[in-house]
Amino acid sequence: MTFATTFITLYPEAFPGPLGVSILDRARRDERWSLETVQLREFGLGKHRQVDEKPAGGGAGLVLRPDVAAAAIDSVSIGDRPLIYPSPRGTPFSQEMAEDWAQGPGLVFFCGRFEGLDQRVIDGRQMQEVSVGDFVLAGGEVAAMAMLEATLRLIPGVAGNQASVEDESFSQGLLEYPHFTLPRSWENRETPELLLSGDHKAVAEWRNQQSEALTKQRRPDLWSASRNGPKLRASETDDEHD
Repeated sequence: MTFATTFITLYPEAFPGPLGVSILDRARRDERWSLETVQLREFGLGKHRQVDEKPAGGGAGLVLRPDVAAAAIDSVSIGDRPLIYPSPRGTPFSQEMAEDWAQGPGLVFFCGRFEGLDQRVIDGRQMQEVSVGDFVLAGGEVAAMAMLEATLRLIPGVAGNQASVEDESFSQGLLEYPHFTLPRSWENRETPELLLSGDHKAVAEWRNQQSEALTKQRRPDLWSASRNGPKLRASETDDEHD
């Protein structure tokens, strides 16, 4: 079954962007996932296809109209796919969320702009607000792409190294350990000798120690959570050689 993705956006030319390179591009060409864009402006009102209005109660900026947004949403065959609205006030995006989405039929993203989207359409269409971090972007496109990339790589057959994806599913909520490759010596910096020893058990223990130390230092929140049960490692890549 193809994982179907739809982006409702004022800027369909932004896609596929980084979703159109390397393993994700190959997976799309192999029909493991599909990409559809819907131009929000096509549902705008009047001669100029207006999509926004001043906020009720006054204030700076503009707000996307609920009737325009709803018309665009209703034009999409959503089915059982979650309807996601990237928003800095949303539920924090997580690896667990990506895992859950990857098991479904696909995703629909509404990419907001300006000051945001009228609350009535968020409630009326049961949109899920999801945040990629405590910061504000110019629009939802980049955030949507990031969430989708994290999800797509968990679909079997998409990642360049499926074994690494399966392995991380049993990790303990730690940041990833440091990586080294050739040359063994670079600018007077050496690859740790232990990694060249061939002792796989010792290497595994070293990597786990490094992950624990990094997590304690950089993400005490993850470290605390990892003590309460198994989680997924927070940092992984699986791109192969092109």
